[in-house]
Amino acid sequence: MILLIVIGMSLATMIPRLVPVFIVDRLEFRPWLNRWLAAIPYAALGALIFPGILFVRESSPVAGILGGLFALLLSLFRLNIVLIVIGAILFMYFYPA
Repeated sequence: MILLIVIGMSLATMIPRLVPVFIVDRLEFRPWLNRWLAAIPYAALGALIFPGILFVRESSPVAGILGGLFALLLSLFRLNIVLIVIGAILFMYFYPA
């Protein structure tokens, strides 16, 4: 009985994820919708990262904001993401507590 429940639950979660994979290639969206869809990963990433920036140091949320701005500054130079992360870590390491 438990095996049937596991199989049923896996099908219930797998089908809604697999169906769009086969359908999206056949759909043609309007250009404004494509631009909007292309912005979703960046918005989601920002929404995931920004709250963490505020709580890097609970006593000083300004430190996290400055670290985020330093990473933003490094990204404007189109550096590799690894260098940006290392730069932000070094900034936070040397920023006075």
